[in-house]
Amino acid sequence: MTAPTAPATTGTTATADPAERRRVTVEGVVQGVGFRPYVFGLAKELRLTGWVTNTAEGVLAEVEGAGPAVAAFCARLAPEAPPLAVVQSVRHEPVAPRGDEAFTIEVSRAGGERRTLVPPDTATCAACLAELRDPRDRRYRHPFVTCTHCGPRFTIVTGLPYDRANTTMAGFPMCEQCAGEYSDPADRRFHAQPVACHACGPTLRLLVDAPDGPVERTGDPVAGARGLLAQGAVVAVKGLGGYHLACDAANPQAVAVLRHRKARGAKPFALMAADPDELAGLVHLGPEERALLTSARRPIVLLRRRRETDSDGRARALVAAEVAPGSPDLGLMLPYTPVHHLLLGLPGDPPGPRLLVMTSGNLGGEPIVTDEAEALVTLAPLADAWLTHDRPIHVPCDDSVVRVVDGEELLVRRSRGYAPFPVALPFTVAPTLAVGGDLKNAFCLGRDRHAWLSAHIGDMDDLATLTAFERAERQLESISGVVPERLAADRHPGYRSTAWARRRAEGRPLRTVQHHHAHIASVLAENGWDGDAPVLGVAFDGTGYGEDGTVWGGEFLLASYDGFRRLAHLAEVPLPGGDAAVHRPYRMALAHLHAAGLPWRPGLPPVEACSREERRVLAQQLERGLNCVPTSSAGRLFDAVSSLAGVCQQARYEAQAAIELEAAACAVDLPVADPYVLALRESGLGPWQLDAAPVVRAVVADVTAGVPAALVAARFHAGLAAAVRRVCALARERTGVGTVALSGGVFANTLLLTACLRGLREDGFTVLRHRLVPPNDGGLALGQLAVAGRVRTD
Repeated sequence: MTAPTAPATTGTTATADPAERRRVTVEGVVQGVGFRPYVFGLAKELRLTGWVTNTAEGVLAEVEGAGPAVAAFCARLAPEAPPLAVVQSVRHEPVAPRGDEAFTIEVSRAGGERRTLVPPDTATCAACLAELRDPRDRRYRHPFVTCTHCGPRFTIVTGLPYDRANTTMAGFPMCEQCAGEYSDPADRRFHAQPVACHACGPTLRLLVDAPDGPVERTGDPVAGARGLLAQGAVVAVKGLGGYHLACDAANPQAVAVLRHRKARGAKPFALMAADPDELAGLVHLGPEERALLTSARRPIVLLRRRRETDSDGRARALVAAEVAPGSPDLGLMLPYTPVHHLLLGLPGDPPGPRLLVMTSGNLGGEPIVTDEAEALVTLAPLADAWLTHDRPIHVPCDDSVVRVVDGEELLVRRSRGYAPFPVALPFTVAPTLAVGGDLKNAFCLGRDRHAWLSAHIGDMDDLATLTAFERAERQLESISGVVPERLAADRHPGYRSTAWARRRAEGRPLRTVQHHHAHIASVLAENGWDGDAPVLGVAFDGTGYGEDGTVWGGEFLLASYDGFRRLAHLAEVPLPGGDAAVHRPYRMALAHLHAAGLPWRPGLPPVEACSREERRVLAQQLERGLNCVPTSSAGRLFDAVSSLAGVCQQARYEAQAAIELEAAACAVDLPVADPYVLALRESGLGPWQLDAAPVVRAVVADVTAGVPAALVAARFHAGLAAAVRRVCALARERTGVGTVALSGGVFANTLLLTACLRGLREDGFTVLRHRLVPPNDGGLALGQLAVAGRVRTD
């Protein structure tokens, strides 16, 4: 047995009863969360002897003492665990008593099968924040204050078991005082691997742009950065999982400069505030949103803007219009590192920006930058200064994005604070790697009943993202212990993720999974759907490769993990020019007008948005079917209606037209009178079709009559939700299936998802929706894993 690192004693067990001894194995998130100190304290309280250590499986302990005390230890171990721990299993077995005289914490043991779960990064806890603000504390204003209850975890882990030597803190030897805290079972920093202080921890630096390259500025780096932000500068700030680009959110010029430099288009920026009440006059902040904002995960929370005029000019002046033009939401997060708290200012600090834009530090579409040397080069065209530090980031990790829909959390991007915590599966899977899709990529490793999803990777359209994917895949394999025996990928023949899987299969079976089948399997898996019974799957998104070679995206499926049948879909219309139609919604509107047999009349918004020459070429394309793949995409229908209503003609970021159409609809009180009606065409042999032509005609009539765009948008949302109810009701009559699963990126739309949830439940359906993984392609890999990795038991 190895020598203990902390030979603190609990005293011998004073009992006349024969001593009992049990070996206890605890699996779950039990390393890096203060679990060994907790075990030590519980053993001390119960007057037990023995030892506890970390292993690749989790936490291993042996306890010895009076039988009732040993039983109490085993019973209390999980219910009273530390706040950041997630205990998934506790196993114990009797072993021979050894007569230990003390209870000790031993050094970690390497080897064995890896089953422990690395905890996510968590926000600075209240106790550490109090130290940060206390001039009498030795960690006053320490930018890296942390303890067993908070701070970096996933992004600094280089191996298991989770000890300082296996983190990026290995290069920072502890000073005498920190080492004393680390070794003291009574201290909350007992075995806190990132523990440090001003004397021995990482250090901040402020670098400013200069003609010959960045130069270090003397003085307090944080105060200097805050001063630059107040002057309108863009500062690259190194966080837990990468760099942010920050600027004063109340400064229109600063926000416009950042938007221009990053080629951001009109895509909304995320905000960081010290207090969520700062935005109370601008957004709806319910108890669910507040709980998410203040949670240890600290995601970006999408908050719905208030419709009413804000009488508090002070609050409205906090956010420049350029932050989120055309968006129905503002994305807000609270500070989650000591650096963030310092940057926003502690009590008594000179005034600075009270609200910061905090957007990922990267060029458009590339992975978030983590390395200082890379940041000084890659972010040089974007930033005026760099607030950086010397603690390496081992794993890139963007901010997570969530929203509340119908009172429950919905993930839009699953990353910091959530990754790499696994999703529990309702069945066993073979060791499998599912590589996800090409947009919003996140991959998934699975084994037994666990599915480890990676942090958000990005869009797989350049070498940098592919390199980040490969590095993250190797790292997740190393900490999960999964050695894939199978691979799964999307069926699209042109996906880069699928091509990567083919190259790396190396004789292992590779299964391709149809895009929308994977979406439905994803929502089934996260909801614990464990049987072979099919569900009615509604998969609405922008693009997915169909079984017939067309572009699907408005699908009603009878689906299980084993397969699917297409029950219904939106009627196909031409997709003129592929990506050109995605980036220019007016082309999609003109295609829908053509499909509905309606003329391109002058005065209609999409006609006016399209040049005469482009209309001429487009008309020839549509007439001859040149470069016009048929599509049933719900996302493209949103684009068409957005254009027809005059809301959005050019999309400078993904789903802009749909997002702005939802923003317009939010201005109308619900329920909406006279929703548009999609025509349902039944077929004797093939799937039913929902024809959008009547909707297009109704929208044209309303727009021509001067109906406000907001009402057009609201009628469309209500009409599409009604169509979902109608098709599901008909499908239930034909199949007898009473469970509906909703997935696909379109269901990130709050209005549509809420209307579908409530309507289907009123109709007596059991409705499965996403909570643990995104409905968009960020959750696709979980569905691929469930389909390709499932081990049949019959």
